[in-house]
Amino acid sequence: MFRIFLFLLTNLAVLVVAGIVLNLLGFNGYMDSTGTDLNLTALLIFCGIFGMSGSMVSLFISKWMAKRATGARIIDNPRTAEEQWLVETVRQLSEQAGIGMPEVAIFPAQQSNAFATGWNRNKALVAVSEGLLQRFDRDEVRAVMAHEIGHVANGDMITLALVQGVVNTFVMFFARIIGHTVDRVVFKNERGHGIAFWITTIIAEIVLGILASMIVFWFSRRREFRADQAGATLAGRQSMINALQRLQAEVRAQVPNQMPDTLTAFGITPGFGKRVSRAFMTHPPLDERITALQNSL
Repeated sequence: MFRIFLFLLTNLAVLVVAGIVLNLLGFNGYMDSTGTDLNLTALLIFCGIFGMSGSMVSLFISKWMAKRATGARIIDNPRTAEEQWLVETVRQLSEQAGIGMPEVAIFPAQQSNAFATGWNRNKALVAVSEGLLQRFDRDEVRAVMAHEIGHVANGDMITLALVQGVVNTFVMFFARIIGHTVDRVVFKNERGHGIAFWITTIIAEIVLGILASMIVFWFSRRREFRADQAGATLAGRQSMINALQRLQAEVRAQVPNQMPDTLTAFGITPGFGKRVSRAFMTHPPLDERITALQNSL
């Protein structure tokens, strides 16, 4: 969940800041020649450019953001036998997957967690928490790393950025239509745009952006099954299942039916309800992932 949450947060921040700057500059390049109505074609092009730009910026700085947000320490020169083993394991898995050697990092967290990020499948970052290294056995850690390498090999971050770019485009497009409608119908502004348009547009972008994130989360859940399959191929199906079951045991050791928001693994979050929460989950339930691996041939 971490890489996706950070990506979405950065993306939303870029969009909001860009929107505020454009509003302060009074940009109206998508109005028709009379200045009374929207030129929908020009508006769509405008939103496409800025929507994709926000997503691409988030993608290109994803490694930089992840390192600073987690305090990850890159293993340039392994200090211990465990670090040496981890680097060699990632190297072997990367060669198996046919990608370049990613940066390998450990970040200070007792929760079982790991993530991969980066705009280039040959220059990615793979990181694991100290807690996971302490509690998972080596076959399970290898499976976790294989899962993350699977994300990189499948180009999940790049595809995610493209999906998010399309989502951004339509969020900005409909937010400005809503702002224009409120400005005309409620505040009776007949020409150009007044303050109501700018305020409504910013609020609509935030609300629509949160709602539209359900599309990105759905995409993320589908990619997790593929990453699990990649992990099973690279490290062995049973090792991948064991890693997920180890995580499941940690979840069940917490308060019954309540998984703390801080406990994440391979980026997993609990959500906050049944049907509603599922739409905002970045990862499928563990039971479904384990069953999918058990039933795969």
